[in-house]
Amino acid sequence: MNQENVGIKTPEFVSLQFQLAGLGSRTAAFIIDQLILTVINILIVIALLFYMNGMSFFYMLEMNSLPIAIAIILIFLINWGYFFIFEFFSGGKTIGKKIIGIRVIQENGHSITLLSSFIRNLLRIIDSLPANYFLGLIMIFFHSKHKRIGDLVAGTIVVHEQKTKQAKKQTAIKKEIAQRGLTKEGSNFEEWGINSLGSKEWHLLKTYSNRFVHLPLEERGEVTREIAAILLLKIGIIIEGKSIRELENILLTLYLVMKDEWEFDL
Repeated sequence: MNQENVGIKTPEFVSLQFQLAGLGSRTAAFIIDQLILTVINILIVIALLFYMNGMSFFYMLEMNSLPIAIAIILIFLINWGYFFIFEFFSGGKTIGKKIIGIRVIQENGHSITLLSSFIRNLLRIIDSLPANYFLGLIMIFFHSKHKRIGDLVAGTIVVHEQKTKQAKKQTAIKKEIAQRGLTKEGSNFEEWGINSLGSKEWHLLKTYSNRFVHLPLEERGEVTREIAAILLLKIGIIIEGKSIRELENILLTLYLVMKDEWEFDL
């Protein structure tokens, strides 16, 4: 029987528990993604037909099959690049995965890397053999961690994304963040900086944020400087010359950004 949950001990010695995404949820996400890609492919073909319809017969002979070749290459790049780009730049989630509520992560619990995303999606060619993604579906069904060949080589797993139910605990900090007018959309953190932070940093930042409103002002200032020295310097933000209020705002904004990546139902 396939196991539905997997425990991961990260390099920072933090234990995480994830619910694996099985064949049903992965297939549903894939179907949604394929429907999106099918619409895009049809639009490209229609554009090609309109383009060639406006040519004279002799001009089409001179052009040979160049427009068709360009369309085929464009379709291939879009169909492959869609998964690669979305999974890396959207935290392991294509549009289909986001709708279904699953995501791709590293086996160590970290976010998917550029190389891992490239490898697992390059190997879609093999997983799709002999037709209709047959080999990939068989692998996902029988593998203990629901992995296809791309996942095996890239060292990735697909898990359900379930937010923790901490509405009451989060109410105070959410109000504080709202009062300060902070949003993750207003952040300007570098991508490499966010990717360099792991589960250890997330748990530290989460603990700080949850205790934030309950700390006395003097103690909160000391804790803020300590946390800022650990986290902000690691992502390239200079803390010297910044007031406590500024550091608090940066840390709370960082909390909002990392929350989407790391807050699972553990």
